[in-house]
Amino acid sequence: MQRNSAEPSLFATDALFLEFDVVLVGLTGSIATGKSSVAKIFKRLGCYVISADELAHEVYKKGSPAYDRIIEEFTDKILDEHNCIDRKKLGSLVLNNVFLLNKLESIVHPEIERLRNGIMDKIKREDKDTVVIYDVPLLFEKKLDNMFDYTVVVYTNKYEEIKRLMRRDKLSEKEALKRINLQIPIEKKAQLADFVIDNSNGIEYTEKQVKELFMRFKRHG
Repeated sequence: MQRNSAEPSLFATDALFLEFDVVLVGLTGSIATGKSSVAKIFKRLGCYVISADELAHEVYKKGSPAYDRIIEEFTDKILDEHNCIDRKKLGSLVLNNVFLLNKLESIVHPEIERLRNGIMDKIKREDKDTVVIYDVPLLFEKKLDNMFDYTVVVYTNKYEEIKRLMRRDKLSEKEALKRINLQIPIEKKAQLADFVIDNSNGIEYTEKQVKELFMRFKRHG
């Protein structure tokens, strides 16, 4: 897929990854399509897997460089009973407020970059010839696709996605649809990606697709 280099990137780190002799793969999907399961298969095959969600969790932890700055900006009303940042409370503040969302991102994203860069430095020292899977829930929503050698979308049909989300999070069909509709439709993401893993037809079929992609990525490296 031809990338448009003029598209903005929230992390603005495209040049960073050019320093590494690795194949960098952006893995995404939609809610309840099975992205985490696919990431585990890649890891089992020998890939390094970096989770954007896990990095964000570290950034919000009490004692992290961002912790005090977030409280300073959003007050202690976002804390829970243990003085930890309650991300649901914080999320409700920024959900419909672009100014506050930008303020939060200006604090959080540089810290995510710092953590990610540290991991990439470690990978470079230990194993230059490898495949790195970066698990990013909102890869296309945040226009991060230019960062990667390849992008992979984990796909399920909408009926299966709704059913899984209802079962997993104990939601009504209406509630599940509302959450799904907050993201770019999975069909659109599939069109934007370099590769699509269809996770609608059982784990064996999914594993077969992941293994085929892994071999392709290894040949690239």
